[in-house]
Amino acid sequence: MKFIIAILQPHRLDDVREALGEINVHGLTVSEVRGYGRQRGHTEIYRGAEYKINYVPKIKIELAVDDGVADDAVAAITRAARTGKIGDGKIFVLELGEAQRIRTGETGPDAL
Repeated sequence: MKFIIAILQPHRLDDVREALGEINVHGLTVSEVRGYGRQRGHTEIYRGAEYKINYVPKIKIELAVDDGVADDAVAAITRAARTGKIGDGKIFVLELGEAQRIRTGETGPDAL
């Protein structure tokens, strides 16, 4: 099993969810986060004053998938989230040692 964490632009969330649904990955967790990468934030002008925005708003999605689906899930996220501009985000793939469904007690891939 793999645990996938993706940080992406907020306006790409619905496209990513649809792309994952097309490959039968339906469960994910979404969090609103803020951070910066190479772009180190940006500046905005509000009422004539310039403000430095150090932390850019992003969306973090987390999902657990079976090993056989992990590569397809990463490809779907990449395809749906890519705009070709700086700040598109990152994807991290981690080994998932165990998963358990609380309601039924199922473990491993059956719990996903």
